[in-house]
Amino acid sequence: MSHQRMRVAILTIGNELISGRTQDTNTALIARMLHVRDWTVTAAVSVGDDEEKIKQALSFVMADADAVIVTGGLGPTADDITTAAVARAFHLALRSDAQVLAHLKAMWEKFRLTWTENNAKQALFPEGAEVIPNPVGTAAGFALRQEGRVITVIPGVPREVNRMLPEGVMPLLDRAFPEAGSQVVTRTIKTFGLSEASVDERLAGVDFAGAGVGVGFYPIFPENHVVLTVREKDEGAARKKLTWAEGEIVKRLEPYIIAYDQDTLEGAIGRLLTEKGLTLAVAESCTGGLLTDRLTDIPGSSAYLERGLVTYSDRSKIELLDVPETVIRQHGAVSEETTRLMAEGVRTRTGAALGLSMTGVAGPSGGSESKPVGTVYVALADAVQTVCRHYAFRWDRRRNKIMATQAALIMIKRYLTGDLEKG
Repeated sequence: MSHQRMRVAILTIGNELISGRTQDTNTALIARMLHVRDWTVTAAVSVGDDEEKIKQALSFVMADADAVIVTGGLGPTADDITTAAVARAFHLALRSDAQVLAHLKAMWEKFRLTWTENNAKQALFPEGAEVIPNPVGTAAGFALRQEGRVITVIPGVPREVNRMLPEGVMPLLDRAFPEAGSQVVTRTIKTFGLSEASVDERLAGVDFAGAGVGVGFYPIFPENHVVLTVREKDEGAARKKLTWAEGEIVKRLEPYIIAYDQDTLEGAIGRLLTEKGLTLAVAESCTGGLLTDRLTDIPGSSAYLERGLVTYSDRSKIELLDVPETVIRQHGAVSEETTRLMAEGVRTRTGAALGLSMTGVAGPSGGSESKPVGTVYVALADAVQTVCRHYAFRWDRRRNKIMATQAALIMIKRYLTGDLEKG
């Protein structure tokens, strides 16, 4: 069996997946991580919590794969049958892992939870399995080597998959198949303001493939991410190629690049505010607190975010931000005049260095001929000036709100980098 390009199958398990109650985000995450390593996904299959179906699916995906990544069904309840089904598929007995069991009981004691015996089920593993630790949940995963393949099984909770996949599963597969293990280096370049087709068009003249660089395009609303991948036996050579490819992309996309790799737009803003010793206060209307939520996703944001106000009604704009009632009556709550005064009002009222505000028509109703659905104003005030921008978005209500917060974050980032008047 050749391992020049490893072949991996994905099997996700759970009644909630095949009934449509829960969206299967795990398959997409796993596939992206495999693609980055230039490993082939041979199949992606979802089945319910049914032992026979699990066994059939395992047999099917193993036929054309070097490894299988399985998620779901490792909890303590009666419908969590994945471990038992995998064990029976290979005629293996289940064994309790004393170390895992002790760890589970210690967790229950730490959080003052009542221990019930069904929790001990999470310490059962097929005979000969290697335990994969779970740093953010109770159910550990496991790996088996059967019929020349490696089967890894982890919980289906996306937050746990996000940690266990890169920290447990991928290193295990690297060890299991060292001959497939070229040095893989990657770079994710996050852009905003161009469509996926426009990004592709701007990069069309660069021969990435000829230089041995893989390029993937991933739209993650409202951003478009470009992922560069290089595989080489020598890490230094791989990084040299990656640096060249990144330089070519920056030449063509620089005004639209907002972050790299695991960094985020709000994370970059947090660092800039901290470096400059500036504080920020936010007044939101149409976004209902979504901007403040994004800003506070960053650990340590209390150092620069003074407060966030949801001034949704006209009355709240008047009472909390000192926007004159006559301005709202004459120009409307969704207007440049009102938005400017909101930014100035929240800055003055809180004593923050910067005031950021937004109003808009999120939809699907509430628009007019002069202010259609998707109309948004964003304003930023400091001690010297107030800048306001008008946007016309075209999405549904939720996406219009997300786009409004993105526009506000772009505005503050451009202010902090001295680029605000450029676009």
